[in-house]
Amino acid sequence: MNQDLEELIIAVRGYTGVKRKLPIRQIVEKLRPTCAYGNPLPNYGDDAAVIPHGDEFLLLAADGMMTGLLIAEPYAAGKASVMVTVNDIYSMGGRPMAMVNVLASGPEKQRGLIVDGIAKGCAKLRVPMVGGHLHPDAPEMEPALSVAILGRAKKILRSHLAAEGDDIIVAVDFSGRAGCRTVVSWDANSGKTPDQLLHRLEALPCIAENELSVAAKDISNAGLLGTTAIMMENSGKGADIDINAIPLPPDMALRQWVMCFQSYGFVLAVNSVDTPKVIKTFTDRNVTAAVIGRVTDTSLVTLIDGNDRMDLFDFNTDEITGIRYNGAV
Repeated sequence: MNQDLEELIIAVRGYTGVKRKLPIRQIVEKLRPTCAYGNPLPNYGDDAAVIPHGDEFLLLAADGMMTGLLIAEPYAAGKASVMVTVNDIYSMGGRPMAMVNVLASGPEKQRGLIVDGIAKGCAKLRVPMVGGHLHPDAPEMEPALSVAILGRAKKILRSHLAAEGDDIIVAVDFSGRAGCRTVVSWDANSGKTPDQLLHRLEALPCIAENELSVAAKDISNAGLLGTTAIMMENSGKGADIDINAIPLPPDMALRQWVMCFQSYGFVLAVNSVDTPKVIKTFTDRNVTAAVIGRVTDTSLVTLIDGNDRMDLFDFNTDEITGIRYNGAV
């Protein structure tokens, strides 16, 4: 018995960032029929909704900040609200156009710090905050912040199109440090100029437009392994993941790293023919990219450590989001 591998699996399966995804399916099932009122593409777990628009696509996404982070670190939460929505657009091969927000905060000091963080995030990532809505009478211990973003793309990366035999590539930026105190995170944005941040993010539209991949996700609060597993669940596939191939920064334990929220981190499924080009696209931007496994035509996400193999998820019985592509158009 590989105790370290077993403990890693228990930790990931029990991680709050993974478990909190479970209610998504019920919400999606209730609201999916409303898509008949418009012309969006079917969504099987994408980071943004996809709306055909001429010969391009509009991308529409929204995200909300955790209450605990808003209370403990309001400035950081404001910055993060911009970062996470911008990442959602780039992860799908798009470029952001504009954002709006809904903010609830009573105390002037708390609200000021949140808004200062939003302004800093917009300046760093060069995306305008063009409107929003304010609830100025929320109790100090009940602030709320949600941000919606509009982007556009020439070609798109989807969450559900990982194919059997694809390489699973992780791209992360080691030139960072531990982030917020409230959540386990890795801040690879602070200390970089807007030009550096945008040059790094442009890797994703470049990959999409050169048709080097059709499937990607940004590493969310489910962490590296959780996000990879969600992509497999969305795609109706499984994966073999070699935990020893996961790029790991110095002085960071594997368990902490794979459950860490990344300010810059993406998982892609790539045909092995195109893997060298995809990795070069990232490394040319000072981003570490590596193949950590392969997509399988099973329902099992399996972790491999040398000669030992253990299943992290079995989607015959397990659900993370419950959203699974069945091959229908």
